[in-house]
Amino acid sequence: MGAALPQVGRRTIEALLATHASGLGDRRLVLVHGRYTAGAPEEFTVRTGEETRRVRVSHQASVLGILEEWTKHRDKAAGADLLVVTTGVDDGQIGWDLRGQAVRRQTLTVENAEIVMQRFGAAGLDPRMYDEGWLLEALLDAEPSQGWKRAGSVLTRDAALRALVVARLGLSDGNDGSAPAGTAVDLDALLTWSRTPAGPLRFAELDQTERDELKKWLGETTGSAALVLMSLAETGRGRDAMPLGLLGAVLRDQAASPDVVLAVGGLFGQVMPRRTELRSFTEAVEGALIRWIGEARHNADALERLTAVLKRADELAEDAGLTIALESNRFLPSSFTAQLRHVTTAARTSPEAGEAALAELNAHMLARLNADRVGVAEMAVRIARWLALPEPTVASVAAGVRDQAGDWGWADRALAVLWAGDPEGDTAAGEDLRALYEAARERRERLDEEFARRLASWAPNATALHPGGCLVVENVLAEAVRPLADDTAPLVLVLDGMSCAVAAQLGEEVEREGWTEAVPGKAGSEEEPRRMAAVSMFPSVTEVSRASLLTGTAVKGGQTKESSGFVAFWKQRRLDALLFHKAGIEGGAGRFLSEEIMAALASDAVVGVVLNTIDDALDKGQQGRRTQWSLGDVTYLRELLSAAKGYGRPVVLVADHGHVLERGESQGPVDDEGAGPGSARWRTGAAKTGEVQLSGPRVLEGDGTIVAPWREDVRYTGRRAGYHGGAALAEVTVPLLVLVPQRDQVPRGWEALPREQAVPRWWAPYKGGRSETAAAQEAPRKPKRGRPKEQHPGEGLFATADVVVTTVDGVAPATLGERVVASEVYEAQKEYVRKAPESKVVAAVIDALAGAGGTMSPAALAGAISATGRVRRNIDGFIATVQRLLNIEGYPVLGFIDAGHTVKLDVTMLRDQFFPKEET
Repeated sequence: MGAALPQVGRRTIEALLATHASGLGDRRLVLVHGRYTAGAPEEFTVRTGEETRRVRVSHQASVLGILEEWTKHRDKAAGADLLVVTTGVDDGQIGWDLRGQAVRRQTLTVENAEIVMQRFGAAGLDPRMYDEGWLLEALLDAEPSQGWKRAGSVLTRDAALRALVVARLGLSDGNDGSAPAGTAVDLDALLTWSRTPAGPLRFAELDQTERDELKKWLGETTGSAALVLMSLAETGRGRDAMPLGLLGAVLRDQAASPDVVLAVGGLFGQVMPRRTELRSFTEAVEGALIRWIGEARHNADALERLTAVLKRADELAEDAGLTIALESNRFLPSSFTAQLRHVTTAARTSPEAGEAALAELNAHMLARLNADRVGVAEMAVRIARWLALPEPTVASVAAGVRDQAGDWGWADRALAVLWAGDPEGDTAAGEDLRALYEAARERRERLDEEFARRLASWAPNATALHPGGCLVVENVLAEAVRPLADDTAPLVLVLDGMSCAVAAQLGEEVEREGWTEAVPGKAGSEEEPRRMAAVSMFPSVTEVSRASLLTGTAVKGGQTKESSGFVAFWKQRRLDALLFHKAGIEGGAGRFLSEEIMAALASDAVVGVVLNTIDDALDKGQQGRRTQWSLGDVTYLRELLSAAKGYGRPVVLVADHGHVLERGESQGPVDDEGAGPGSARWRTGAAKTGEVQLSGPRVLEGDGTIVAPWREDVRYTGRRAGYHGGAALAEVTVPLLVLVPQRDQVPRGWEALPREQAVPRWWAPYKGGRSETAAAQEAPRKPKRGRPKEQHPGEGLFATADVVVTTVDGVAPATLGERVVASEVYEAQKEYVRKAPESKVVAAVIDALAGAGGTMSPAALAGAISATGRVRRNIDGFIATVQRLLNIEGYPVLGFIDAGHTVKLDVTMLRDQFFPKEET
């Protein structure tokens, strides 16, 4: 038996014709030694030299067959221009008369190596390739329609195999199938390819020899993980390769049970890799998924691709009985839900247990894509912290509204999230959330009841002139807005119905957008500054409370009275003023805000704007999200804030009253003869369980006496999304945020309220046994005289590594900041900084940041600096100066992060720079 004929494909014939283009002339017959590849096109067009010719290919095994084909081709009036006959017949058998008609008058021999060089435009070939017939044939067969990219002077084996892999697997991003410059052939590209509909199938259909060789090369160049991937692809499991790799993570645990090992083996089947190979493959899959997760946050296609892999992985895990074993996995949706359940269950046990479980949930890779679900878990832990605190009490009406604005309103914010439950509707987590909600709601009801009793005693004698220690809503313009007008006319934004819970959310967001909250300072007081709050009129409804707010006097009325009263209030203080309601806010074509508002903001007048979005949502159920409000949710709010900042105006965000939400358990109208519902949350008549009677000069309905419920589940009208008018803390408390666009615009006698002090201590996560905010708040605000308290290693604000343990003449150990400014390195650095701050101020900055875990808001840091007696208004410029002192050789020891809203100190790098000989 003779040797097998070499396979000849279309590309080989095209290459032969190109090689012999000069000898074609008028000849129409080409004889080629070999066998034409089955399934290849029998007719096609080819470019030879300067002309295009039609080609027909036929394989013939005998002289008679060749002669018959040539006779038909020659006699045919139309048809293919060239006849190419592949054959195994020797030239001696064909005869001179037939060979005389052929190109070169002989049978052409295919030299694959020469053709490959020609097709790649190379002058030489890697010597190893001459012995790899499969590779040469594959390169000829796989050539893209536009040809191979030029290879240079020598075609190396690696370059050839890379081009072949790109073409065979379809990794090219070009329509012609060629490999663009820089086309990656790495695990990330292969994993992405495995998810394509036809990619793995194309590989599975290749010849066994070619598959084996390509797998071998990929394993050598990209690692053993590629062998696992390609083995799965050739067995038809390519699209499941990434899900399977993800599930293989369960075998990282050396103590995995035999059942788990068997289940994983069953999933991989006959291509089950060794543990080392599986570990490499799993790590490659996880690395790719991490990148996909990053893309998925801003790309819908990437999110869809990621979701498909993770959903399939969960399906395979469930079928194999591996779901429970994979609960600690960092990628699976099922494990994310399991870890969410761990948080809610742990939070019911203790705040510490909830904290630890929450840290695990935040380490899950899907946490970044499930911010709403993580937010629910965070709120569960926060409520657990709040419930772990001593039972709060209401000392007075004034104390109650202050605590509502600075503490209990944040609990209301968390309760709204717990009530709504897990956004994905997980019932197991929902049971825990409901239990936490009910426990916290009971505490809130006790506070509301106690506050209502205080309110009933306070109301008969409370007036604007004698408010009993409270800020009342009719005094807000005079006491909170008037001080701002001494420098720049403010913008007063009345958010009708804004509760303290909503104010807490909006306050966080405006701070991130560059605004600084300011509050009146208390000279000589050790009390920490707190967010402002006022007491509404009674009942806590728009008709009386908003009119009283905007006119500066206890009055009932609508928009006309509000507008005239607002102008009159400021006219008495020799200032112009304008008040806008809904109809005057919207701009025309091409303008979001009306020309009238923009003109007013550009003037020296005090401008007021009433925004009804929150109140309308409560009345009509139009709130977009059930659990939170952002600047974008309140129509016109973000645009008005932006315009105010552009004109350098301070802004006052204030409500006229708060609200309570419908929880699905509201009671209907009270059965009381002679009672009349004034609105959803107040009535006339006698007070019953869950209600309180209010009377006095600030009660502007019911002839000065009304009944208002303190319980949230009491209403007197039809069901709505929310209600106001009652005596609950959330309705009566009027939150008030004074915002300045620049810190140097804080009014004289006022001070900045950093976010660390605006939020209650239980809101932030614990660090080292105490809350994150506590560390910042415990930084001394005023210098104290007397001998410092002795500090022992490992105790106090700084640990042993931060102090010099030895004492000199009984002096307490130095803090980290004091050590830095006393060092030789610091002294040398000061030589390069003009007007360097005092050393005690720099030390205070270092100590405050180190005590707060390395990060603080600029406003909080300014408060820490004030302890040195040096209040810094231009904190940004000050930090830039301190950076020049601490950032030796450009190392980022100190700087801004979070778009300039947070100052960060790298304590480890600080020690490395200033104490290089110490062990860290």
